[in-house]
Amino acid sequence: MGKIAVTGATGFIGSAVVRLLLQDKRDVIALVEPGANTKNLDDLNVERVAVDVNDVARFKKILTGCEAFYHLAAIYRTWLPNPEIIYRVNVEGTVSTLLAAQEAKVKRIVYTSSIAAMGLVEGGVASEETEFNLFDIANDYILSKWQSERIAMRFAEGGLPVVIVNPGFPFGPRDIAPTPTGKIVLALMNGEIPGRGPGGICAIDVDDCAAGHLLAEEKGRTGQRYILANHNVTLNDLFDVIGKVAGVRSPVITIPSGLASLISIGMEMWADHVSHQEPPATYKALRYAQRSAFFTNEKAKRELGLPTRPLEESIRRAVTWFREAGMTQR
Repeated sequence: MGKIAVTGATGFIGSAVVRLLLQDKRDVIALVEPGANTKNLDDLNVERVAVDVNDVARFKKILTGCEAFYHLAAIYRTWLPNPEIIYRVNVEGTVSTLLAAQEAKVKRIVYTSSIAAMGLVEGGVASEETEFNLFDIANDYILSKWQSERIAMRFAEGGLPVVIVNPGFPFGPRDIAPTPTGKIVLALMNGEIPGRGPGGICAIDVDDCAAGHLLAEEKGRTGQRYILANHNVTLNDLFDVIGKVAGVRSPVITIPSGLASLISIGMEMWADHVSHQEPPATYKALRYAQRSAFFTNEKAKRELGLPTRPLEESIRRAVTWFREAGMTQR
């Protein structure tokens, strides 16, 4: 069997994918952003190669002879002082790496998109067939993932053997960044979320998400996308689960949506013009969170056999890891 190349290998989901591939005795090349924090790989015996996602020539050389390619490299941030890097990595990086994979004649490609690239259904659940309808509240991350997925689809239409996976909000260990998802857990554990509000998310354990990637390589259909998410949960219920597992008080005050929006605008303006540090919330991220971002995983269950572990177990794994990593105040 040939080598398996994985971009974003140091990241939250990417490192989980690398671990599962190694457990399956696959020969893995962990493709690492130059200068990236490699803590998630430090306990693994895996080949590492530092490479820029837009270095097409280098990627072609690396991917030549590879059996499969997992492209997970992306910037998952709701705010940056200069959002250009989000598009450079998420959009241009998708073009560059898929061009290289095409030239290297890689036989199987799993492209990691996001449920953020899909539309929402008011009062219902979205599926792989739901058209994108979030232009009014889409931040740069959401727009970049939507654009990137369209690029991957065009490559698939051109004959490249690409399968697309759309992870939900992942929870679990090794969220070293932490991601915006992990920040929800940390903020509650540290008593930094003052109140409740409307909205909901579709969550998944990070290792179930990684398993979905390997199943997509094995069973996924070229040009198809698969939602890797298991639990539709309101933010209120999520806060209660985190509070219960972490042994901290869940917020009880309900903050009106309009007030929360005004507060987020103020935070974002302060970050943009004064602190130049990531704010606790941004206006568009909050607007997305106030919607019920619920999805069905029926297709991934039926065609891939996506595994599902209880949400409380995933939250417990995240809480334990954050505490052991010294990232909490309580």
